[in-house]
Amino acid sequence: MLAANNQRKYAPVIAVLLGLVACVENKTPDVKTGDVRMMQSEPIADKRPHKLTLHGDTRVDEYYWLRDDTRTDLEVLGYLEQENTWFEQAMAPTKDLQALLYKEMTERLDPDESSVPYKKHGWWYYYRYEAGKQYAIHARRKGNLEAAEEILIDGNRRAEGHEYYQLSHLEMSDDQRYAAIAEDTLSRRVYELRILDTQTGEFLPEVIGNADSALAWSADGNYLFYLDKHPETLLAYRVMRHKLGADPSEDALVYEEPDNTYYTWLYRSRSGDYIFLSHEETETSEYKLLLASDPLGEFQTFLPREAGHEYSIDHAAGRFFIRTNWNAANFRVMSAEQSLSSNKDSWTEVIPHRDDAMVRRIQAFDDYLLVNERNDGLLQIRVLALDGTLDRYFDSAQKAYVMWLEQNRSTDAKKVRYGFASPSTPNQIWELDLDSHETTLLKQNKVPGGFDSSNYVTDRLRVAAGDGSMIPVSMVWHQDTALDGSAPVLITAYGSYGSSNDPGFRNSVISLLDRGFVYVIAHVRGGQELGRNWYEQGRLMNKKNTFTDFVDVTSYLQDQNLVDANRTYAIGGSAGGLLMGAVLNMAPNRYHGVIAEVPFVDVVTTMLDETIPLTSGEWHEWGNPKDKAAYEYMLSYSPYDQVSAQDYPHLLVTTGLHDSQVQYFEPAKWVARLRDRRSNNNKLIMRVNMESGHSGVSGRLRQYEELAEQFAFLIDLSGQQRLIGNQ
Repeated sequence: MLAANNQRKYAPVIAVLLGLVACVENKTPDVKTGDVRMMQSEPIADKRPHKLTLHGDTRVDEYYWLRDDTRTDLEVLGYLEQENTWFEQAMAPTKDLQALLYKEMTERLDPDESSVPYKKHGWWYYYRYEAGKQYAIHARRKGNLEAAEEILIDGNRRAEGHEYYQLSHLEMSDDQRYAAIAEDTLSRRVYELRILDTQTGEFLPEVIGNADSALAWSADGNYLFYLDKHPETLLAYRVMRHKLGADPSEDALVYEEPDNTYYTWLYRSRSGDYIFLSHEETETSEYKLLLASDPLGEFQTFLPREAGHEYSIDHAAGRFFIRTNWNAANFRVMSAEQSLSSNKDSWTEVIPHRDDAMVRRIQAFDDYLLVNERNDGLLQIRVLALDGTLDRYFDSAQKAYVMWLEQNRSTDAKKVRYGFASPSTPNQIWELDLDSHETTLLKQNKVPGGFDSSNYVTDRLRVAAGDGSMIPVSMVWHQDTALDGSAPVLITAYGSYGSSNDPGFRNSVISLLDRGFVYVIAHVRGGQELGRNWYEQGRLMNKKNTFTDFVDVTSYLQDQNLVDANRTYAIGGSAGGLLMGAVLNMAPNRYHGVIAEVPFVDVVTTMLDETIPLTSGEWHEWGNPKDKAAYEYMLSYSPYDQVSAQDYPHLLVTTGLHDSQVQYFEPAKWVARLRDRRSNNNKLIMRVNMESGHSGVSGRLRQYEELAEQFAFLIDLSGQQRLIGNQ
């Protein structure tokens, strides 16, 4: 909050320094003098060599000075404003196209979109949008859906006066009287917690700051458990207990995590019996339990952390169900009584390990298990009766799709929900009757504006990597687009943390498909599309496989004349932005243009700095550069360190001043170094959102402003502006 307040405090000074940039068309200040001049060329940052020495190796970072943790340095802010002015100047010819794209995307949104209501303790809860408004309205009805609506939180009213707003969590007390909420108005994922008394319609006086979004009520509703964040690293590391109505300064410290390589999370079990406290790092996890009916008690460890053992738990009908990689690389499911949980040998196997399928998530019910299982790279739903009378898969005839478990908030439910989508099929919510085994479509997202799924084709293929590994690839295109080497293509991937980039539906992509683009997801190593080993082959000392996989997929599409090699584009964000940076250095000639969103590009310097959020907790993902071998390997692919004197494709980079995940100075330094070292003069522009963080702007509609900018950048480069049918 300090950074934002200071930014507003110094806003008049900055305005003078910038020479009222916003009021002077195509002009920008000279940061040193404050003089306003015509911006005839892109901003060039000063070089101020800063030496970084480790393992006998010295790196010189000429742009280290762009780091300002306070976000108040006028020179740094002035330089970032120059970048924004250059961005606006470069993108000015696409303004009409941006407006058209924004119109298309937002007109494909259901103006009255709402969630499928769920029932909890006699109340039906849901959220809904109102036409033209940015934020959801969270509401409920008592008894039935025809009852009078009671609005709990109107995000539009809560967002008033804030450039950014996010309601991250809303948690009702068991008696359904109190609603605890977590709000972020800075976009640094540091939340303020408030408690709404639904009987009075007023918030209680206490406001809890510097918190994570995780919340859990005690069963009696007298205590709220939450996580306090470390002021420097922003890691959630302390479990606090707040007594309803008390001053937050009196909140009790319940637990403090001493190891800063672990992430901590807190939530109420779906059975309602326990409060779960989880600790996770890349390779190891641990759970602690507290009876929700005993809020003044102590958390008890379910199974102590063991290096290399990952597990998660669910609870139903007095039993615990454990998703575990103990002797099971792709995970299996076990069950246990709490009294026996610390002895793995006493666990009972429910779902055995399989080499060809991975258990991704489970939900336990009194008599059934609902399983999200990844098979051949695709997420499917599996339901099992605990008495062995049912074992059924739900899949699809489509070649590329994704299925997921809906929240299913109680364990005694007789009807459960899951979701389905594909690149050409908008999100669907299905309900399964556990007694009759019948399925019912509860909702399919409406896509106004004449959208018709039958106009689009989805496909899935495998591409051989250089080492022979077969990379899954999901594709979608308009049926009137020919795969004959003439179509522009946008390729995306993520490939880190074992996070899979599943082929779901994206409203915005339709605007590309309708202009003859092919949209491709490369399921590169580093994700878990093909199981745990797929992840292991794309992290630590195997990380370069992520990058070469992406290039191999690109090369295949071009060399097989499926897409236009001269109009091939790529996009990736965060760790996917690292992928973009590495690929740019390795194979710049394969791409005409690239978009790197909030890119993690200064790998070595960041992973050496434990004061930066996410550093210490990710050494098992990237490696710890304090180790010489890891340092040398990470340095060999770090995008910032590997920028060289070569031709680079057109490049659009985005960042947020308040980004807590990938600090703004990483992409800012990267852009500055690219400008200095590249050997051509292609577009190189950076959009710095001065009010947002890692997730970009907030608001249902505003997000499409940024997407319209990005897609206008690509479409303008491709020359493919006309819609199919208007050629």
